[in-house]
Amino acid sequence: MNIETVHYLNVLLGLGAILLQVFSVAILFVLFFYSKKNGFLDFVKEHFLIIGFLVAFFASLFSLVYSEIIGFPPCQLCWYQRVFLFPQVFIFGVALWEKNKKIVKYSMPLLSVGFIISIYQNFIYYFGEKGNLPCDASGISCYQQLVSEFGGYISLPMLSLTSFLAVITLLLVAHFYNKESL
Repeated sequence: MNIETVHYLNVLLGLGAILLQVFSVAILFVLFFYSKKNGFLDFVKEHFLIIGFLVAFFASLFSLVYSEIIGFPPCQLCWYQRVFLFPQVFIFGVALWEKNKKIVKYSMPLLSVGFIISIYQNFIYYFGEKGNLPCDASGISCYQQLVSEFGGYISLPMLSLTSFLAVITLLLVAHFYNKESL
C-alpha cells in the first residue's frame, strides 16, 4: 500500500474509533444514570450480538491488515491483546448463529484482560518515559508512531483500547439493562 492510502485508512479508522468512543461513553452514561425504560438501550440490548460481532471482526481484520498487508509488525503487548480479541469474533459469531444472548460469562473475562493490557499500553504510550518501555525500540515496538492521527490522539494502542471498550460496553448493557428480561 502506498503512503497516501495508509493515511486515508488511518483517518477512516480514527473517525470510526472516535465515533465508537462517543457511543460507548453515551451508552455507559445512559446505562448508569438513566437506566429506566430507554429506547436507546433497548436497541443496543436487542442488537448487541451483531454489533459486538462487527466490532470484533473489524478490529481483528484491521489488526491483520496493519501487520500483514501494510507491514507494521505487532509488538509483544499487541500480540497479547490479539490473544484476547481474536476469539471474540468466534464467540460472538457462534452466539449470533445460535441466538444465544448469554455470552457475558464467556466473553467478559477475555475482554477484561485484553482491556487491562490495552490501558497499560496506552498509559505507557502517551504518558510513560521512553526509557522504560516494555517494547524496546531495537526490535518491534508499538511506541514507534506508525499511526498518529488527529494530533496524535489516534494511535494503534488507542484503536485497540477503543475496540475493547466498545465490546465491553455492549456486554454491560446486555448483562445489566432490564436484567429480568433475559
